[in-house]
Order: sequence, then C-alpha cells, then structure tokens
Amino acid sequence: MPGDPIKPRPSDAVSARAESESDGALPQAKTSTSEDVAAFVAKARALSPHSPGAKGRLIFALDATMSRQPTWDMACALQADMFREAASLGSLDIRLVYYRGFNECRATGWISDSSKLATLMSKIDCRGGDTQIGRVLTDARREAVASGVRAVVFVGDAMEEKVDALCAKAGELGMLKVPVFLFQEGHDAIAEPAFREIARLTGGAWCRFDPGAAAQLRELLRAAAAYAAGGREALLKLAKTASGAAQLIGQMK
Repeated sequence: MPGDPIKPRPSDAVSARAESESDGALPQAKTSTSEDVAAFVAKARALSPHSPGAKGRLIFALDATMSRQPTWDMACALQADMFREAASLGSLDIRLVYYRGFNECRATGWISDSSKLATLMSKIDCRGGDTQIGRVLTDARREAVASGVRAVVFVGDAMEEKVDALCAKAGELGMLKVPVFLFQEGHDAIAEPAFREIARLTGGAWCRFDPGAAAQLRELLRAAAAYAAGGREALLKLAKTASGAAQLIGQMK
C-alpha cells in the first residue's frame, strides 16, 4: 500500500478550498512493530493529556461517502453544541477527519472556534466510496502521540474493512487511553459488531441513533465533548441530566 499523501484532483475545487483551511490528506497506514508501539505509548503517557488543566482535544471523524450528505449537514449544524458544552468545563479543540470518494481521507488542523469549523464543513460535499475507518484510527494514534487526544468521535453507518485490522489499531488507542465513541446511524448488521468491538478495545462506547434524529445525535456529541473537556467526572455529572451521557458512561471501563 503506497505511503504518499493523496493529492486532490486538479478539478477538485471543494478539496482545494478545504485544504486552504489547513485540511490535509492523510497518508496510508503502515503496520506497527512492537518497538513502534512501545515508543508511542511512552511518548503519549509523557504528554499526560488527561492531567488537570490540560486542553481538551477531540477528533471528530465523519463518514462523508455519498449516502451521508443529510447526516453531514446535520453534524455541521450540531458541532456548535460540542463547543458550548465544553465552554463551562474548559477549552476544547476539535480536529475534523473525514473520508469520501476514491481513497480520499483528510484532516484539518486543531480548531477552537465553532464558526470556523462550520464554515469549513460547509465547503465539503459527500462522495461515493468505501469506508476508511482504519485511516481515521491511525490519525488518532498519531495525534495522541504528537499532541495528546482525549477522545475520538466517529459518526457513520457502515464498515467495509477487515475488522481484525481495525481492532489492532483500536487496541493501540486503548493502550494510549484514548476512548473512541462510535455513533452508528441505522442498523447495519456488519457495522454494529465492529463498532462495538472498537469501543470495547479503546474503553469508549457505541451508541445507535435513528436516521435524521438530530436530538439524539446532539445529546451524544454533547456527552463526548464533556468528556474531552472535563474527563470522566464531567461526564458523570452530565449523566445525571442527559441521556446521551448516561449511555456513554454506562459502557466505559
């Protein structure tokens, strides 16, 4: 599998605009050796992203393949709720990661402003293609080592990859204590067990929401943001009044 970054097509105006907003193509994943694993665990622990006063950092990953446009638009509208939820707990930076089309997977830099993230998301359209969840998990591991990540949120409805390979990457995130919260839209029978296992291996949670159910997704995103900004204590506090937080905390180790 090639390791060079994926370049947007010359005619791809949307990708070009997104890239101008610090959006970059993610490289193909490579297999980790045992020495690699030991090195990134040691470095990530030294960063102590969960220490008091640390900036909350959340990777917000979305399936942007063709069927996902309605949910993409909904997520664009709801992302502001994550920043609002985190505001009372501390600061929150969000890194948007998305995949679509033929082998295209991109990520923004860290964004701390809701309006900036909304503007960026509004420039991106969904395109047909296979899932690339493995590259999302690889990016999360890389960022956890480089700058610290408190949580990963993934919103999608399908899984078309080798589940054992995804579980290996999830296990690495579990070693780094970076939980993945997987919010599944619909009832895909192949995606559900894979998503549940990724959640288990990372110490995160899997939750389903109904297609087009903005209120359900809003509650789940608020809960994930509370955890990213304030840790487990913040999530426990929110769980007393919000069903989304209760769903997450009930599954987390």
